[in-house]
Amino acid sequence: MAINTIEYGAVFQKELDKQVLEGSTSGWMEENAGQVIYSGGKEIKLPLVSTQGLADYDRDTGYSSGAVTFTYETYKMNQDRGRRFRLDAVDVDETAFALSAANVAGEFQRTRVIPEIDAYRYSKLASLAGIKSDYIPNADDVFSELTAGLGQVMDITGGEGEIVVVISRPVYDALLSSPEILKTIEVGSFKQGEVDFEVKYLNGACLIPVPSARMKTAYSFLSGNEGGFTPANNAKDINWIICPKNAPIAVSKTDNVKIIAPESNQFADAWDIDYRKYHDLFLPKNKQSVVAVSVKG
Repeated sequence: MAINTIEYGAVFQKELDKQVLEGSTSGWMEENAGQVIYSGGKEIKLPLVSTQGLADYDRDTGYSSGAVTFTYETYKMNQDRGRRFRLDAVDVDETAFALSAANVAGEFQRTRVIPEIDAYRYSKLASLAGIKSDYIPNADDVFSELTAGLGQVMDITGGEGEIVVVISRPVYDALLSSPEILKTIEVGSFKQGEVDFEVKYLNGACLIPVPSARMKTAYSFLSGNEGGFTPANNAKDINWIICPKNAPIAVSKTDNVKIIAPESNQFADAWDIDYRKYHDLFLPKNKQSVVAVSVKG
């Protein structure tokens, strides 16, 4: 039985991480975490490469010497969240346990974990954005406001690299009803994890609509029986965030899923599933100037 539960835990852990990557509207940010070193717990290591700029070439002495510094910086993931689930042994026999546990964990992540992770990432990304503006959206001028912000970001990046616009669903709907949008909107494919999504593109930038409940500038992340998250008292609505796809680094780890069988459970005749999630978002200082946020105000 012990071996079985360990195998269950390993399978669940891998599948739960995959579900967050492919199911969240912010899963594309995890592509930038490919070089992150994670060995369990709250700490991760991110690579840092620094070089020197060009110098004049001297015909007598040749090239000026330069140095390349490659180090890893240690960061701590601020979000350390967890929950225990209990499945009564009478209701779930051993053969049905895997299916029942997978259903519980999958539904929990879909309805609770993924919305919370999205909300945290967007609120933190908005706080770190170097370009900030206030705007009360309406169909008459939302197109011009968004394209102006997009132009600011592209002017800095030089038009290189893919740009993503995460946009609150009500603002997205207003944008699609604006008369100018039909002349410029295109439909294309956007890859997130192993899944390809059909999305709309504006001036080459991918548009990702996000439920407005996940697009606030600040949240309170709750503990206790109910848990979950709620907008902070001073929170404002985020209209959209514009940023290069390779700028934010999102890390999400389901750490060491523990499964306790009924015969080993000292507290109940039940299966206990202990779920713990570490996650955070990082935006390097040299990328903050290319991220733009519009807040309703």
